[in-house]
Amino acid sequence: MPWATTAPDRFDPEGPMTTQTLPDAGTITMYSTTWCGYCRRLKTQLDSAGIGYTEVNIEEHADAASLVESLNDGNQTVPTVVFPDGTAATNPSLAQVRARLS
Repeated sequence: MPWATTAPDRFDPEGPMTTQTLPDAGTITMYSTTWCGYCRRLKTQLDSAGIGYTEVNIEEHADAASLVESLNDGNQTVPTVVFPDGTAATNPSLAQVRARLS
């Protein structure tokens, strides 16, 4: 279920995290933490696959933490990935990311 209906002209990870904050087509936004092994694994896989992403550390951005909680039944579960169509996935595989972007 999309949590946004329109995308801004440009994603700003330093700006407020709102339902209007969507990644550019063909890329994702990954909400993560520095200590998350699943986040590090997905970043490595995305880099190897050449898939663009913007990483937002939820421990440094309170708005991002709130957004992740709203997408994960009140939990700060990472990685949480947001796609250009407004859908989100928690701890997706590289194959799932590729499928959602195609």
